[in-house]
Amino acid sequence: MKRIAAFVVLLGLLGGCATREPPNPAYYQIEPGNLPPADITLNIPGLGPCTDNPDRSLHLNSGQPINVLTHGCFGSSGQFRGLAQVLAFHGQQTACFTYDDRAALTKSATELRNAVNKLSEQTLAPQITVIGHSQGALIARRSLTDLPVIPPRRQTGLRLVTISGPFDGIASAETCGKNWLSWLSFGLLPVSCYVVTGAKWMDITYSSRFIREPGVLVPHVGNYLKIDTDERNTCRREEGGRCLEDDDVFSLAEQHNPLVENDARARRVEVRAGHVEIVGDKRVAPTKLIAVLQEQGVLLPTAPERLSAFSRLLARVYQDDALLNPDALKIRVPQ
Repeated sequence: MKRIAAFVVLLGLLGGCATREPPNPAYYQIEPGNLPPADITLNIPGLGPCTDNPDRSLHLNSGQPINVLTHGCFGSSGQFRGLAQVLAFHGQQTACFTYDDRAALTKSATELRNAVNKLSEQTLAPQITVIGHSQGALIARRSLTDLPVIPPRRQTGLRLVTISGPFDGIASAETCGKNWLSWLSFGLLPVSCYVVTGAKWMDITYSSRFIREPGVLVPHVGNYLKIDTDERNTCRREEGGRCLEDDDVFSLAEQHNPLVENDARARRVEVRAGHVEIVGDKRVAPTKLIAVLQEQGVLLPTAPERLSAFSRLLARVYQDDALLNPDALKIRVPQ
C-alpha cells in the first residue's frame, strides 16, 4: 500500500512538469526588436532578463510598461526567451521571475509580489503586467492578492494574465490531498509527496487551502485575462507521424475554479492547444497565444508592413521554416 501510494505520487506529479533543459550560452541574449532605449539598470531579487544568462541585471526603459513572465514547474527564464522576443518586436519590454519550484507556492508568490513592488518603486512604468504559465499561473495570481507585504511607495497599475493554470488543483496529486491515506500509510504519504515535489505539495492538491481559498485580487489590478487550454489529443513530440509524448497535462476541469473566474475584472478565453504548445518552445512558436494576446490587447497589433519581418523572426527563433509565410499566421494588424 505504501509503495503503491508513493509510486502514484511520483508518476502523477512529475507528469505535470516540463522537462528542464541545461542552460545554453547561445540563448543568453535576445534580439532588441523595437524596444525603447534602456535608461536604467536594476538588480531586483528574483527578476532578470528572459534568458538563462547568469547576469541577472535588467536594462529597461523606466517610463514604459513592463511585462513580468513567470515560468512553470521545472522551467526557467530561458523558457520565455522566444516570447520575450515576440514582445520586443512589438516594442514591449519584459522581465522574468525565477523561483524555487519546490518551495511553497505562497512563498514564491510573496517573492514575486515583492519583486513587482520594487519594480514599481524603481521605475516610472505606467503598468506592470504579470503573466504566468502552468504552476507559474498559480503563483502569478496569488502574488496579486492581499498578501502580507510592505506596499510600494509608488503604486503602478497592474494587469494579470494566467495561462493553463490548474486552479482547481492537480488531479494527479489527488492522492496527496487525502488526509485519511496519510493515517493509513502511517505518515509515509506526506513524506513521499514532499520528496517528489517539495513543500509545494500542500498547495497543489484539490483540498488545499491554497486552492480552496484563492484570495481576491488587489484593487490595483485593472483586468485579468485567464487563458485555459483544451489539451485533449495534443502531442508534444512526434516521430514518423506517431506521437511519442503527448501535450495533455491539465484538463479544463483542473483549470476551472469559479472562485478565480467570478471576478468582474476577469475574462476567460479557451484555446485548443497543448500545454507546452501554447507558450512555445525551441521548436514550436506560440502562434495561438500571440493571436489571443493581440485580440485581448496585451500584445500590440503587428503593423502590416512588418508582417514579413515578424514571420522571419518567428522562423528564426523557433527554428521552423513553415513560419516564413505571413499568411499562415493569425496575427492582428491595426485597422
